[in-house]
Amino acid sequence: MSRVSYVNGRYLPHKRSTVHIEDRGYQFGDGVYEVILVLNKKLVDFEGHFNRLQRSLNEISIDINISEILIKQIFNRLIRFNLIRNGLIYLQVTRGVAERAHQFPKNIPAALVVTAKPIAINSVVEGKKAITTVDQRWDRRDIKTIQLLPNCIAKQEAVKNDAFEAIMVMDDGTISEGASSNLWMVDRDNQLITRKASNAILNGITKVTLTKLAHNHKLQVIERAFTVDEAEEAGELFITSATAIVTPITQLNDRIIADGKVGPVSLALRDMYLNMAI
Repeated sequence: MSRVSYVNGRYLPHKRSTVHIEDRGYQFGDGVYEVILVLNKKLVDFEGHFNRLQRSLNEISIDINISEILIKQIFNRLIRFNLIRNGLIYLQVTRGVAERAHQFPKNIPAALVVTAKPIAINSVVEGKKAITTVDQRWDRRDIKTIQLLPNCIAKQEAVKNDAFEAIMVMDDGTISEGASSNLWMVDRDNQLITRKASNAILNGITKVTLTKLAHNHKLQVIERAFTVDEAEEAGELFITSATAIVTPITQLNDRIIADGKVGPVSLALRDMYLNMAI
């Protein structure tokens, strides 16, 4: 069976799933998106992703008349059509198709595209290398916009340096987050530290859920900014996202983190999350 996607009300073969050349997502990056993890055919953290989607749409004044029930129905159909057990669903909403002009057009329908693909969930967790790079993004990083060019540039720098992720550093010397993830640190007192939600970061849904799980298991979570020097001296570093789940970082630039091995806290949090999700 060929891959199936959803485009503006129709389920289509993925190879024939297209949008108009004057879609404002293509012309301006005028849209938002979400990525949802699927484990054992189940949507993970759906409510959190839907709520963040609504917030992002409101922040940039896109109005789309689609309910939570219908979104979930589309997702579950794509899981079934694409025979997905473990995978990722990508949803994108743009302002729609209109003659190219910077100002918002009036009375056009928003565009909705959803794709799905299978992924492998590795049972063996390996530590990854990350690099640091300058955070060049705009000041509303809390909106999950499709304008991702600075993130792409940062990720390409990671690829050029044989690294898994690029960790972005703000002008004040503190770390904001990864190019496609949130960063966590376990300090020498075994405290979990991650940056507090604000306009400076995209507050990950996986990050929010893991914070709750950590509290439930009596782990102390401190939400504050931290520097590259602090990260290099950490007992553990790891990143989280719907795609990375919990991925340990055992090397930052040329610095080996602690003993260079995957740490117990990141492994425990990964197990907690997977057990919750399944």
